[in-house]
Amino acid sequence: MAELSYQEKKIVKDSLIQQGYVLDFSNNSFNNFVADVTKINIDDPKYSEDNSGSKGQRLLKFIELESDYVVGILLKALYDELVQYNNNHGKPKDGGYYELYSKMYMRLISGGNVVEHIDAIQANNDDKDFNSLAKLIRESIEKNEPEAALDRLHTFLIKFLKELCNSYGVAFTKDETVNALYGKYIKIIREKKFIESEMSDKIIKFSFQVIDAFNDIRNNKSFAHDNPILNYDESVLIFSNVTAMVKFIQSMEAKHKSVVIAEAEPDWGTF
Repeated sequence: MAELSYQEKKIVKDSLIQQGYVLDFSNNSFNNFVADVTKINIDDPKYSEDNSGSKGQRLLKFIELESDYVVGILLKALYDELVQYNNNHGKPKDGGYYELYSKMYMRLISGGNVVEHIDAIQANNDDKDFNSLAKLIRESIEKNEPEAALDRLHTFLIKFLKELCNSYGVAFTKDETVNALYGKYIKIIREKKFIESEMSDKIIKFSFQVIDAFNDIRNNKSFAHDNPILNYDESVLIFSNVTAMVKFIQSMEAKHKSVVIAEAEPDWGTF
């Protein structure tokens, strides 16, 4: 059963339904569209109260009865139809209108978590402020507001990489950029031969360019300054790439620390 907020229900009604109709669909084309996308027959009586439901009523009942994921993929499929409908009927909408609609279906498809590895945003030391920062970032994603936390994610990454450099005794300055810190860390793990495949090494090289570009996003597209904020979809993309990289580093560090510990343990079988 899909759970939509009051605002999301209003978006569905205002965007897709007009006097019982769903955009420009006929009964037959609407049934076929929903079946193609979800493999579900929306003409089933359970979606129509007393068997007289309009297309709009059936859509609302479908949303009420089906899972978040199924509703999400249907609303996503209807996005292009919505844009086309508005263009055909002289109803141009600004980016904010479509962004709200996109946020809705992405939240539903992802099960409420639009960034897969958001759990990786954890402080790697006991600093109270660092832990509070990580918590605020995770809360922004839980609220489906990644664009509001880009500057905090940048700050998190700097603190995270400084702690990693500290752990290997790598020197850095107070004002070191995030890409400079990342470069120093990558140099260390290459020297230690933590990277086992050429493909992984190429991905890491590419991620350096991603991290480098993050400085511009923080300075010119986030709440760090009086900026126009980056759009939602690109904010999700940035978050997803950064958190995936952080998750990989955490897994790699944990693996090699466990190896070091195992090698340091005495072999009691030799006594």
